Amino acid sequence: MLLGIAWMAAFSIIAPGLDVFAKMAAATAPLGVIVLSRFVVQATLLGAVTWLARRPLPARADLPLHALRGVLIAAATLMFFAALRRMPLADAIAVFFVEPLILTALSALLLGERVGWRRWTACGVGFAGVLLVVQPNFAAAGPAALFPLGAAVCFALYLILTRRLSPRTDPFPMQTLAALSGGAVIGAALLIGQGTGTDFDPRWPVGEEWALLLGLGVFSTVSHLCVVMSLRHAPASVVAPVQYLELACAAFYGWAVFGDVPVAAAWAGMAIISASGLYVWHRERAAARR
Repeated sequence: MLLGIAWMAAFSIIAPGLDVFAKMAAATAPLGVIVLSRFVVQATLLGAVTWLARRPLPARADLPLHALRGVLIAAATLMFFAALRRMPLADAIAVFFVEPLILTALSALLLGERVGWRRWTACGVGFAGVLLVVQPNFAAAGPAALFPLGAAVCFALYLILTRRLSPRTDPFPMQTLAALSGGAVIGAALLIGQGTGTDFDPRWPVGEEWALLLGLGVFSTVSHLCVVMSLRHAPASVVAPVQYLELACAAFYGWAVFGDVPVAAAWAGMAIISASGLYVWHRERAAARR
């Protein structure tokens, strides 16, 4: 149990680092190239470990779910990186942190889990906190301020599949398959987007973009391995509160690297989102004990 908490703490410290690399790269590089590089590095590193260590491959019957998991993380990454281009790091992550509340709602709708009125109320309060964060950003970023919300929906579905597959799948091939399927989707989009002049018009990185994209891939690979290892050693209901450490780390990284300081409304929204998420976790723990 403690090992699972430690892995999630490691994720919460490392994950905002990949967002820093993504935000810096997004200043010049096409968005599709940034996302593809993340999956190429992840597939290369973890594929090599899987092959050299002869890790057991997933069951053939699970391959469609692994492919869907990769598509979901590709969509989440694309939307979140698009938001980072226009929003402060801490604000984008704060909106994304509505994900545990979305996960609760989806667990009720898709898995038939019983969710009482207290948790539904907490979800509603959490979404009100999202509005406080989004409102000051919407004027500057426009609809992009809502991208982290879309990323949170995709990531919640990704975690549902992770919870289903992780007990019977080795984490290295599991993350390799996610990178391969996610990279295939983004690669197809780049092929279609050639010559369009959009974020899906591919070009080779130049100058320091190479270092930023490599750092992004390494941080992404390590952080998501931490999530899988965490869920292998502890239930999601135990490690979920630790993830809120990521919000504090994001605020620090955003200030230290970009000089971003959230406005008062955004701080209030972050507090409401965090409190709502922690209350949902508390109620889920109480329900599990009953």
